[in-house]
Amino acid sequence: MRIHHVRRLSQGFFLALFVFLCAVTRVGGRWADIRGWPVNWFLHLDPLTGLGTALGTGTLFAGLLWGVATLSLTVLLGRFFCGWICPFGTIHHVLGWVRFRRKSFSEKQAANAFHGAQSLKFYFLFGFLGMASGPLLTAQRWNSSGGALKTVGLLAATAWLATAWRPRQEPAGRKGVHGAEEILTAAAVFLAGAALGRFPAAVGSLQTGLLDPIPFVQRSLNQIVLPALGLFQPEGLAGNRWAHGAWFLGLFFLAALGLNAVRPRFYCRYLCPAGALMHLVGRRSFYRMVRIPERCTDCKRCETVCDAACHPSTDLLTGECTLCGNCLVVCPEKAVTYTAEPLSAAMAAPPKGPQAAVDISRRRALALLGTGIVAVPAIRLEGLTGRRFPPSVVRPPGALPEPEFLRRCIKCGQCLRICPTNVLQPALWEAGIEGLWTPVLDFRAGTSGCQYRCVACSRICPTAAIRRLTLDEKLGTGAFTDRGPVRIGAAFVDRSRCLPWAFGKPCIVCEENCPVSPKAIQTVEAMDKWPGPPLRVTARQGDRWTVDGFRPPPNAPPLESLFLVENLSGPSRHRPIREWGDGWIVVGPEEAHAAEEPPRTGGVGGPVFLAVRLKRPVVDHARCVGCGICEHECPVRGIPAIRVSAENESRHPERSLIVGKA
Repeated sequence: MRIHHVRRLSQGFFLALFVFLCAVTRVGGRWADIRGWPVNWFLHLDPLTGLGTALGTGTLFAGLLWGVATLSLTVLLGRFFCGWICPFGTIHHVLGWVRFRRKSFSEKQAANAFHGAQSLKFYFLFGFLGMASGPLLTAQRWNSSGGALKTVGLLAATAWLATAWRPRQEPAGRKGVHGAEEILTAAAVFLAGAALGRFPAAVGSLQTGLLDPIPFVQRSLNQIVLPALGLFQPEGLAGNRWAHGAWFLGLFFLAALGLNAVRPRFYCRYLCPAGALMHLVGRRSFYRMVRIPERCTDCKRCETVCDAACHPSTDLLTGECTLCGNCLVVCPEKAVTYTAEPLSAAMAAPPKGPQAAVDISRRRALALLGTGIVAVPAIRLEGLTGRRFPPSVVRPPGALPEPEFLRRCIKCGQCLRICPTNVLQPALWEAGIEGLWTPVLDFRAGTSGCQYRCVACSRICPTAAIRRLTLDEKLGTGAFTDRGPVRIGAAFVDRSRCLPWAFGKPCIVCEENCPVSPKAIQTVEAMDKWPGPPLRVTARQGDRWTVDGFRPPPNAPPLESLFLVENLSGPSRHRPIREWGDGWIVVGPEEAHAAEEPPRTGGVGGPVFLAVRLKRPVVDHARCVGCGICEHECPVRGIPAIRVSAENESRHPERSLIVGKA
């Protein structure tokens, strides 16, 4: 079997595995549900995810150690992940092949020609790493020997990535200069970070997920492709899966795919920050594609099939090569081979031509890191993570405090996919520009609010942006009784829209659906006059009263809520209405609503009033957990009469509404 056939089998297998793992990411007990499947495995394999979270938090979630294995194999083999495993890379590979397969020799060669703009992906990489690494040298990172050791390691890795752009062979008169320059550059980065760490501006935000291929394709498949096709949807949500701002995400995804009509693997060549990281790590891999000049006849056939544009006919760019193997197959002279190159020879070969063009200078790399570091505090000047927090941004239960959450969330959408009620939605601009595509709760979407006994989203987050919760911790039972339940917000009744408060219509939907025990929504009773003039009773025959000119009002509430009241302004007797018709009303026994018997004022010929007994909802914020079921079930459409906001959430004690719990 030829090498490109093996590569195609590998690509097909991992793409099918990726789709399968997306399909089973749903709550249930069947084999096709989540059960024990490693649904985050591809996210864990992505080394950019692990590097970004490590820079921002100083910790590496256990599952992200798979990324270390990916980088280690890249040092040994080259960019195998991009060409053999990455499902997004496979999609681009296929689309590029379909677009250019019937083109002429010269058109294929032109489409696969190297372009200096392929260095654009390094701008994204260093910008994102700079945004994540703001807190790298804050005082908290140096409180312990272990923390200090990890910080030094992360600093060294960042400095190496930023200063690795140097010629492999030193020009005459520059012997020994580059080593001193790298030491001075690393020292400058260290001192700049130390100075930054003394100010509140030392904050971090993980934005790699915007362009990182695995989170990108994961959220696109789960939130756009599968729901649009009605495939593999959670039980009860088939045909009813919503995604806030789906048009924007879909447009972004289609644009990434459509660019393959311009150049094969356009996204991989020009935009992919993970590919840029693989380039840096694998540009001097031990095993690599090597051109044998003595055999090469310069036929350029390899240029027509190299969709990574790594220039195999002259100075092969090892960092750009995705190991597709096409050049090995089409070369009639076997002038390209995959072999181990001695390290001394690799280091001695000077870069020239395209290799120099794809690199960016160390100064530019450091400038991009600095720009990213400064960009986050500039964005935070809007104050959305402080006192000006947007109350509509309600995060899922278990979410870390907002600044820490933004240092971990990679926008993969796994929590949105696993949510059994579809209440979790991707944010657009409500959480600020750095909150794009992060999870928020939209209580009007899906089939219900946040289920009271569900912790699915906390169990699936690949970076612990949503920390793992037990059911006891969420409910505040067992060992967590003293701490109380996890609150994600608080419900507020809008009395200007509530049916009992504003319109005099009976409604206790929110109180009935409140899952908390004792209920967080209670009611206060009131008797309100129904609109209309007083009624005049002309005759009484037992419980049947004759009422002059009476007609049952249209759209009246249920009879069990209606009463005839003799006095609206003071103590009175209420008679429940059992039946009515044109000119008559059947009433029930009297209900006294005063300590003493009030005088009768509603005899024959006296006025009586039609009144409705209302139960008006009020919220006990000491019990409300912000689940939003009340908001979802509220019969007032458009803007519901009871709404949940981010006040009183557990993750931010300073937002507490409970006296003595701030």
